[in-house]
Amino acid sequence: MATYQSNGANGINGVNGVHGVSKDFPPPRFSGVPQNLSVTLNEPGEEAYDIEIPLDMEIPDDPTEICTLLDKERSSKSEWMTVAIAYAKYNKVEVAIEVMAKAMANFASSRSEDRLSILNAQCWLYLLKCREAPRIRPDGSSDDVRTKDYYLQAATGVLNEASRINPSYPPLYLARGILYLLRASLLPPPTTAGSSQVSAERMEVLKQASKCFDDALRASGQKNLMARLGKARVAYSMARYQEALKQYQAVLENSPSLIDPDPRIGIGCCFWQLGHKEEAAGAWERSLQLNSSSKVALLLLGLYKLYRAGQFPPMDPKFIQHTKEALNLYINPAMQLDKMYPLTCATLGSWFVLRKQGDVVETLSRRAINLTDVNDIASDGWYHLARKEHQANNTAKALDYYTKADRARGGDERGYVPAKFGLAQIRVLMHDYDGAKFRLEKILQQQPTVEAQILLGSLYAEDVFAAQASNSKDDKSNELKKALKYLEDVTKAWRDPKKKLSPDRSVLLILARLYETEHPEKSLKCLEEVERLELEAIPEEDYPQGIEDEAQRKAELREMIPPQLLNNMGCFHYQSERYVQARELFQHALNACVKAAARDNTLDTDALVTSISYNLGRTYESEGMINEAKDVYNNLLKRHADYIHARVRLAFLTLQQYPTNEGPKAVYKLYQDHKDDLEVRSLYGWYLNKSKKRVENIAEDQEQRHHKHTLQGNNGANKHDQYALTGLGNIHLTAAREMRGPSEQEKDKRRKAYEKSAEFFDKVLQVDGRNAYAAQGIAIALIEDKKDLQTGLQILNKVKETLKDYSVFMNLGHTYCELKQYSRAIENYEAALSRAKPNDVTLLACLGRVWLLRGKTERSLTAMKTSLDYSQRALEVHPDQVHFQFNVAFVQMQIAQLVITLKDSERTLAEVDQAIEGLEAAITSFSAIAKSPQPPFPGHDIEQRASMGRNTMRKQLDRARESQHKYEQANASKLEQARLLREAEQRRQEEEKRAAEEREAERRRKILEEQQRLREKDQEIMAMRMEEERRRQELIDDSNLAKAERKRKGGKRKKKDDDESESEAGGSDSEGGRERSRRRRTTASASVGLTDGDEEKPKSKKRKLERRKKEPVGKYKSSEMVVDSDEELADEPATEDNAPTRATESDDEVVAAPRVRKAARVVDDDEDEDDVGGGAVAQSTEVMDEDEDE
Repeated sequence: MATYQSNGANGINGVNGVHGVSKDFPPPRFSGVPQNLSVTLNEPGEEAYDIEIPLDMEIPDDPTEICTLLDKERSSKSEWMTVAIAYAKYNKVEVAIEVMAKAMANFASSRSEDRLSILNAQCWLYLLKCREAPRIRPDGSSDDVRTKDYYLQAATGVLNEASRINPSYPPLYLARGILYLLRASLLPPPTTAGSSQVSAERMEVLKQASKCFDDALRASGQKNLMARLGKARVAYSMARYQEALKQYQAVLENSPSLIDPDPRIGIGCCFWQLGHKEEAAGAWERSLQLNSSSKVALLLLGLYKLYRAGQFPPMDPKFIQHTKEALNLYINPAMQLDKMYPLTCATLGSWFVLRKQGDVVETLSRRAINLTDVNDIASDGWYHLARKEHQANNTAKALDYYTKADRARGGDERGYVPAKFGLAQIRVLMHDYDGAKFRLEKILQQQPTVEAQILLGSLYAEDVFAAQASNSKDDKSNELKKALKYLEDVTKAWRDPKKKLSPDRSVLLILARLYETEHPEKSLKCLEEVERLELEAIPEEDYPQGIEDEAQRKAELREMIPPQLLNNMGCFHYQSERYVQARELFQHALNACVKAAARDNTLDTDALVTSISYNLGRTYESEGMINEAKDVYNNLLKRHADYIHARVRLAFLTLQQYPTNEGPKAVYKLYQDHKDDLEVRSLYGWYLNKSKKRVENIAEDQEQRHHKHTLQGNNGANKHDQYALTGLGNIHLTAAREMRGPSEQEKDKRRKAYEKSAEFFDKVLQVDGRNAYAAQGIAIALIEDKKDLQTGLQILNKVKETLKDYSVFMNLGHTYCELKQYSRAIENYEAALSRAKPNDVTLLACLGRVWLLRGKTERSLTAMKTSLDYSQRALEVHPDQVHFQFNVAFVQMQIAQLVITLKDSERTLAEVDQAIEGLEAAITSFSAIAKSPQPPFPGHDIEQRASMGRNTMRKQLDRARESQHKYEQANASKLEQARLLREAEQRRQEEEKRAAEEREAERRRKILEEQQRLREKDQEIMAMRMEEERRRQELIDDSNLAKAERKRKGGKRKKKDDDESESEAGGSDSEGGRERSRRRRTTASASVGLTDGDEEKPKSKKRKLERRKKEPVGKYKSSEMVVDSDEELADEPATEDNAPTRATESDDEVVAAPRVRKAARVVDDDEDEDDVGGGAVAQSTEVMDEDEDE
């Protein structure tokens, strides 16, 4: 029993965490419970005997008999606690609590220590039961079901009773700390926004728990591991993950074999919260290695694998791999170990939601909600229930469960984002779109999630689409901006490689619809992205076989994707005038319809084929393929004889091909057959506009009467027909433009005509605010009537963005011309000419006019000639038109007049001659035009202009020619001289350049030669150095040979300690020996003299140097250093192993020749006395004795 108490209950007597514990420390839980309990019976008059009480699986469910026996025999406290723990071991905690209650009654009058031990054990049993009890009473359960709160209150009562006996009893500290931890876990999370993750109430309870654990540690001398784990758990609950990590690691360091509870689980959780997912998984894997039956480690590793799976798209093979590993290797084994574990139930619940197994989801979610003491797990349980009801369309229950899931994590300002998103989805199903938007916007304020952005952007987009479908006049620009903002943010998230998100086709299609009006190119890009996704989704087994060309393969694959997509892409290409691409897409769309119908017989593609065929026919028209277009329309009429749009296009094509005979008949017949069809009436009105005769009275205009009847037809239902209203506006605008009377009455009539046209255009804009033709009419009326050029220009620029018709650019050219911005006017006229039919005479005339005005403003003869060129091109198209003849003549005269006014230096003789020719042609033309039946101006005015050319300008040009001729003759010599000077200057510059190049080449050549000379010199210096080194090495070799020879002859010097035996021969003592040694170490440059008073100089033996035959000269490498003095040779021992190391000169300096060395002086024994007073041998190599060799 003591073992059990030290491990699980008290955690003080054995769980020390000291070093040197056994391998089984701490012992397994319930390991101290024996299989049997022996109780001695003492019957009166009988011998005592023992009874074995089974404490294994056969322990009786009713403890009454056992308790009676223990009470009768006055069993000890340990025996009572052993029985209670045996019941707890086999999950009979209620029976164990009952046993402890009877034990407390039995020991009511016993020692305080016994009662405190029983109360402590009873408290731990209540806490154990609290972990297994439900949070709330399940629906439909009886009143006997007790919740966690009940057991917490019971444990509190037991602790209070124990505290009254002895409040400083150490085991109570740990129990009270755990009690506070459990109580804190049941408190609700914070509901207000902020950085704090723990509510104030919960923080206060956790602080109390921390204080209790501190008391337990203090009582145990900082050795209670359970208290230290409690401290770590408190820090984790306070969201102080770094602190908790350190405490868990300290526990693990002190007790590496601790696996129940396992600090590695806490270490992994801290790593996870700190963002170190891999380290967390490593800690859990280590925990699983030490305890293969750890359900917590298995489950956490399963969650890690699911996290890894979430990093990949659902269709990625790695997603499937990680998901299978999570379920098969970790989550399912954890479920087999404990089917009631809340976290396991919550995790598997999400899987069965995807499998749509509602019954299993209900069971698992209820377990997670009822049994957990963690709010987040309860929130997950409610969320799974909500998703189950959401799938079953039980909106009321789903709404309730989503709300509970959100509140379990904090509610409105905090809460659970998936639950909030589910609430928004339910609001959408309940058609509460405003409520859904409100919740989604709050979600995005809390956490920007892609799902919320998609749903919110889609809701705003639906508002825009609904307004467009109902022709609502409400301003939806704000909704459009929001929809684009949210959905564009989603596309940006797709491009972020860290998020690993896959594009969503529905989002791209919504964006394409939103971009359609204002940004058609962006819309097309969205559709092309959808096409790419569709092509990637085609399985490889469906790929066409035997096609190697990439373009052909793509064309074949295109016919496997939805034809609606191809049709829409073709429409955008058609609007952008890319007719070839549009035609290819329409053809692929038709083939896709055929293949789709072949794959699915129930699919009705007739309407789609009809629309795509019509679009293909329009594309043929734009490409000029009239016969192919007519074939398409005829085939449509064979299938649908009442398809009026095809009939309209056929009549129009016939009118284009045969404008005088069959065309008008076809249009009139179509009009007679379908008078009530607005499309037909629009075509007929257009035909009347092109073919009618000009009349002065608007009421007699056939087109005006036709449009008026159109608006009055169908009992007034057609009164908002836009084409008829626009046509009437154009009629009044044209009539107002032709009213040129100078009287006030005519001006007033003209002003009213403009106002009438503006009224029609304004009515069109009320029906359709984006009608570009009506907006252009308003702009023209403002410019011509009000002279409001700036406002009209702004309108036309906006119209240009929508309407790509040549008329818009022509009107812009007119406006810029009025503003005297001739360059921009020319740009717009040329843009209009590129879009209109070739050689449009009106645009050519406008270009001639604007170039003429520019030439007169800038006094540019080139601009005048350009004007003449455009006027002549217009005349070539219609040579019989008098006003074009007048334009050419007028420009020719203007050129002549400009040439007259130019200075001699600003013109040439050839230009004067051309002006004379043009003037003569203009005079002839003006004379002919003045005599024509319908001249553009009064004939006498034109004749006067011709007379001015004959009488005045002709003479002026003659004088100008004479002046120009004299000027050019006078300046010819100057020009020739200037030319010669310029040529001479050019030659001089060329000569200077050539000379400079030659000098530069010579300089480079000299540099190369100098570099070559320096390289050769360096080579010579290196050769000299090598030779010097060789000679020096020979001297070193000679010295080595001499030493070897001396050793061979056995000549040895007497040692210093033999001076007594050598006094006769050498007359030297130890001092003399030192002196001799000192003299031998003196360099050649130093002379050491001895006076008469000095001691007698010792005799030296005769030594000779011989070259060893076995070491010939030249066998040694040269040394790196060159020594050029005898002094340096004397300073260093001349041995092979100790070569000189000082450098002499740099590589660029010349090496000095080596000095001639004197022969080494050899001193004989007989000459010792003659050398008294002499110095050491000068300028000789040092002769080493044996002592120095050593």
